[in-house]
Amino acid sequence: MISIFNALMRFIRSIDWPLMLLLLVLSSMGLLVLHSAVGGTDWRYADQSRYFVYALIIMWVVAMVPLEWIRKLSWLIYVVGLVLLIGVELFGDTSKGATRWLDLGFVRIQPSELMKIALPMTVAWYFYRREGKTAWYDYFVVLGFILVPFILIVRQPDLGTALLVAFSGFFVMYFAGLSFKLLIPAAVIGTIALSSIIIYQEELCQPDVDWVVMHDYQKGRVCTLLDPTRDPLGKGFHTIQSTIAVGSGGMYGRGYMNGTQAQLDFIPERTTDFIFAVFAEEFGLFGGLSLLLLFSLLIARGLYIASQANDTYGRLLGGSLAMMVFIYVFVNIGMVIGILPVVGVPLPLFSYGGTALLTLSVAFGLMMSISSSHPVPKQGKSHPG
Repeated sequence: MISIFNALMRFIRSIDWPLMLLLLVLSSMGLLVLHSAVGGTDWRYADQSRYFVYALIIMWVVAMVPLEWIRKLSWLIYVVGLVLLIGVELFGDTSKGATRWLDLGFVRIQPSELMKIALPMTVAWYFYRREGKTAWYDYFVVLGFILVPFILIVRQPDLGTALLVAFSGFFVMYFAGLSFKLLIPAAVIGTIALSSIIIYQEELCQPDVDWVVMHDYQKGRVCTLLDPTRDPLGKGFHTIQSTIAVGSGGMYGRGYMNGTQAQLDFIPERTTDFIFAVFAEEFGLFGGLSLLLLFSLLIARGLYIASQANDTYGRLLGGSLAMMVFIYVFVNIGMVIGILPVVGVPLPLFSYGGTALLTLSVAFGLMMSISSSHPVPKQGKSHPG
């Protein structure tokens, strides 16, 4: 009886209840909108409900793992992720022109999803080991940690996921003390490049112009963003229909399951990448702002957990994971309302699919492990693990 009570108390202590409450509210809303997007309780709704149960179990298991164990395993998980990415390069399954999956015989996985978690864990572990003696060259070492998986994922090709992975590592670098001044040259170069594309889009978007650093489909996404009417029934169809759906929702929305764009099947990928268009059409501007508020509270809770962590590893990892959720939300909604290119980034806890949900469940489990962790006495000047 005592052992059962102790196990129950351990479970309760491992859960960050403000974070859990926000996750339950957003997950419930996600299932509600998916129910509308599919027009009832079809197999996708049943699958997603099952995925949420699996995600909850995985999150709880990860939350129960002591943070010290997670820290010691970080570099090993990163190495396994790299080996799997190399496996994709050599033996991966090709579908729709992209090689992103690896069949291990007993399971088919997408290693790039693992790297979204493994990379920030490893970078945080490295800076934890170098705490108190960090030098300028450490940032170049970490840059190498980021570039290797980035290049492997870009080659699949999957630029969207590669950028998400790179950002997850970059946020750890920033929280570890990377000077904001060093970002100014990159911002200037980016601004000049973007301005040049906008000014000379007519010439640059011609079919015979090779952008060299981008595949043709990636070039097409950028050109479609600049002018969706260039190909309204082809590449621009997603953006045009999603912005119509968002705009037709007005202030208060058309009501649950009353969105014409969604119910008449005008919104492409309405259960995955463009599910926010379904939500915005049915619940309007106020509904969209309420959803953004909930996501903001979720991200803020993650950053708060990071700020209260007992060691550098927890602070860096927690901050990076919270910002990873921010990137997911920012890119997905920006894509739906037409201010960012279509890159296939799901809306957390809303978009249909088990792979992304699994990644998020591990991320939230890590946040809870950080929240419930206790300080570990340091041994001398160096850090174990």
